[in-house]
Order: sequence, then structure tokens, then C-alpha cells
Amino acid sequence: MEGTQVKTAHPKGLWVLFGTEMWERFNFYGMRALLTLFLVNSLLMKEEEASLIYGGFLGLCYLTPMLGGFVADRFLGNRNCILLGGLLMAIGQLLLFTSGSIFEGNLGFAKIIMYCGLGVIVFGNGFFKPNISSMVGSLYPKQEKTKLDTAFTIFYMGINIGAFLGQSICPLLGDVRDTGGIRDIHAFRWGFLAASGAMFIGTVLFYILKNKYVVSPEGRPLGGLPSKNVAADFEEGEAQKANFSTKALTVAGIAFVALGFFFHYVVGQNLIYTLIYSSGVALAGLIVSDTSLTKIERDRIIVIYIVSFFIIFFWAAFEQAGSSLTFIADNQTDRNFFGWQMPPSMVQIFNGLFVVVLAVPFSILWDSLRAKDKEPISPVKLAIGLVIITISFFMIATQVSYIGTSGLLLVKWLILLYFLNTCAELCLSPIGLSLVGKLSPKRFASLLYGVFFLSNASGYALGGTLGSILPATGDKYKKAQELGIDLQAVLDKTTTLTEDQVKLLDHHQISDHYPEFAGFVIHNLYEFFMVFVVLTGLAAILLFALTPLLKKMMHGVR
Repeated sequence: MEGTQVKTAHPKGLWVLFGTEMWERFNFYGMRALLTLFLVNSLLMKEEEASLIYGGFLGLCYLTPMLGGFVADRFLGNRNCILLGGLLMAIGQLLLFTSGSIFEGNLGFAKIIMYCGLGVIVFGNGFFKPNISSMVGSLYPKQEKTKLDTAFTIFYMGINIGAFLGQSICPLLGDVRDTGGIRDIHAFRWGFLAASGAMFIGTVLFYILKNKYVVSPEGRPLGGLPSKNVAADFEEGEAQKANFSTKALTVAGIAFVALGFFFHYVVGQNLIYTLIYSSGVALAGLIVSDTSLTKIERDRIIVIYIVSFFIIFFWAAFEQAGSSLTFIADNQTDRNFFGWQMPPSMVQIFNGLFVVVLAVPFSILWDSLRAKDKEPISPVKLAIGLVIITISFFMIATQVSYIGTSGLLLVKWLILLYFLNTCAELCLSPIGLSLVGKLSPKRFASLLYGVFFLSNASGYALGGTLGSILPATGDKYKKAQELGIDLQAVLDKTTTLTEDQVKLLDHHQISDHYPEFAGFVIHNLYEFFMVFVVLTGLAAILLFALTPLLKKMMHGVR
């Protein structure tokens, strides 16, 4: 078996995991494309509230992989957690379908069902996400570990084929308008139902194919119960079990509580965001306290932590796709695409499309540079990704500075933004996954993937906070004018509203003040996008500066 797999470009198990992840991402990204629009149009929430829910939901989806990684490493194994997670996510989508079916006339109950659905999806994602990623690296013999960057890029292409399909089909079913341009607020449920069906398909296919193809280079099934792991799965001399002392666990618990008080009462974060930030820092400290770690292992884990910190700022910008960028596409964009008026939720589709097109060229690029011994080390690739996303947001900031409150942004600029963001993503996300696979001790593989995904969680939480400071877009000024209110004068505090006018604006989900972030007032879309330019730009500069130190701490791993 080993000889066969060495001769083959990639083991067949990669394609099984590829397909399973593809259907899961169809489910997740299809729902994500509709979520904020569903909250605003059907459940009558303000855009600010919808952005915070969106960021908190995504953050929790990347917080619970800690739990899923721990349960897999200690109790159920990767395979069982993937099956459990898939079933939970399918059920969660069915709950969203139910919420989208009963909201009219029973709004309060529909919101409860919606929150339950999101909660079930959160836990399902936690069981699924870290375990399927950690199995990719285990498919390859030690002499082929150099293929991991390429393998994860292929795996990442599967993610984005699923994203492309989900962001195509779910909006076509769920974001529907009549010939007069009026949105059918009852149609969202069909998008959620399609997402549920995709997840059931992926789960069933994994169950059928896992025993035959998802195997080690020696032919043993991967991801079984932890009690059945064998020494051959570990590096020579590597400990096979974590060794957390009672003192370390106690300190981690105290740190979690103290950090919770800090983030909630000092920084002012809500409870979900507080949980995300506190868990990340506390778990990171707990892992490095393990007494079985060697110096080399600890150095490599610290590299994962440093890289994960900078990735937070990337995801905070990137995940505006489902919140602020979707609202801008809906409210202040000319979405005419070759004569077709594209649904606003579908504009995100270009990210998945560009990944499918560019994943193989990027994979070939890394292989070509590696053959010439010119391939940059992983932290440099990540820093390049941050530079590209900085450029993309500066580009869109420049464009929105020209349109004011009444002009429309041409959809081509959002498409170009997604193209650049995709190039940045391919320099960062699959490379980051690969880096964790290379640097993680085997006994911590799933748990450290959980920690890595916490950088996504923190980025999404920060992205939710940033998305909530989106200033009023053109549709809000137009609606206020129809109500006989000069919104610009209201925002500039040059006029005083009556109590009835305040209620009127609130009823139409229009804020009567400018948003603020870190003490700065955000007056317009240009200032809003420049927040992301500053954050990602500084992160890129600092990561480039740290590269020599990180290279040394990686101890020969590129």
C-alpha cells in the first residue's frame, strides 16, 4: 500500500475528504449568503444587530472546534466526530427552514427557532471542522510531507467549489424578487432547505467511503477511536499523550475567568465575543504548559500562535463579505451584470469562483518556486496575503469616496475586490492549515487546529464588530427623504427630531447617529473601509518584520 501511494500524486483519501468538505461548505456558505438578509428582511432586525449576530455566529463556529478537537483526540476519534457534526449541521439548517416558514405572525417564536438553528450548526461545525482538516496530513507518508502545501491547496479548492455551488443555488432559491423588484421574504427558507440537503449528502458519502479510502500510507483506517492509535502514527521519540497537570488546568481556568471579566467589563464586548477571545488565550496558554513538550515542539507551537494572531485581522476584513459588503451590494450597488440584475446575496459567489479557477495555478506556483529553491516560507506567504487584502480595501475605499450618499457603486468593483481577496486567501488560508499540520505534535493535532480556527473565530468576532459600524448607505437617505426627514442633518446634529420621527426612523431600521470605533466617528463609507486598510496593513508590516525570528523557531520546517 505504501509503495502504491508514493507513486501516486495524491492518495485517494484526499478526494474523499475533498468531496465531504465540498458538500459541507455548500451547506455553510449557502446559508451564510442568505443569513443577514434573512435577519433584516424577514425577522426585521437592524443591519447593526444582524452584523453582530453574524459575527458572533461565525466566531462560535470557529470556537467550538476546540471542543470538537478535544473530544476527537480523547474520546470519539476524527471519523465519528465528522459524522456527528455533519448530522447536526443538517438538522440546524432544517431549523432555519422552519424559522423562515413561520416568522410572519409569530416573529418572536421564529427568532427562537432561528437562534436554536444557529446553535445546532455551531456545535455541528465544531465537531466537523478540525477533524477533517487534521486527517489530510495523516494521509501522507513522512517522505511526502513536502506535498502538504499542494494537498491543502487542492483540499481548499474543494472548499470553494462547495462555496461556489452554495452561493449560487441557495440565493437563486432564497433571494428572490418579482418583476417589480420586490423581494419575496418567504423564499429564504428554500435556500436553507437546499443547504440542509447538501450536508446530508456529504455525510452519507463520507460514511460509505471512509473505510476503503481514508487510510494511512500503510493501509490502516485513519481517525478511529483514540484507544486504537498505534505508535507508528507518531514521530520517533514523540510523546503519544498530552500531560496537563492539575495546576496547569487550574491556572487555565482562572485565566479564562479573568480574561472574561477583562473583555466584557473593560473592553465592553458582548458575552459571545468575550467567550471567543477568552477561550483562545486560555487554551493557548494551557497547551504550552504541557510538561511533555520539548523545546522544539514548544517553539513550533508558539509560531502557530503568532501566525494565528495576525490572521485575525485578515478574517475581520475578509468576512465583511456576508455582512457589510452584502448590505452595500443590496443598498448602494448597481448589480447589472451583462444585462442581468444579480441578487445581492450572490455577489459573494465570485470568491468561490475565483478560488476554483486560481487554486491550481497557485499550487503550481508554489511547486515551481520550491523546485527552484525560491519558495518563500509560510509566514512570508501569509504576510503577502495581508498586503493583498490591504490593497483591495484601499481600492474599494477610493471608489466609494466618489459616489457620496446617492450614487451607486458599479458591481465590477466588488468583483475586483473579491478577486484580490481570493488571491490573498490563497496565500493565507490553505498555507496556514498546512503550517499547522507541519508544526503540530501528533498528540495535539486536532486541538491545535482548534486553536488555529480560534484565530478565525476572533477575526469573525472582530469582523462582526467592524461590520456593525457600517454608516448609513444611500437607501437609508432615500427612505428618510420619503419620510420627510433630512437624514444628513440628523446625523450631523444640525436638526432635532421629534419623538414620532425617532420612532419612524427606528421602525424603518435607520440609525439617527454616526457609528464609532475605537474613539473615531465613522462618517462615510470611505472612512469605514479605511479602518480595514489600517488594521491589515499594520498586521502585514509586523508579520514581515517577525519573519526571521519565526524561521528560526520553526527549526527547519518551511
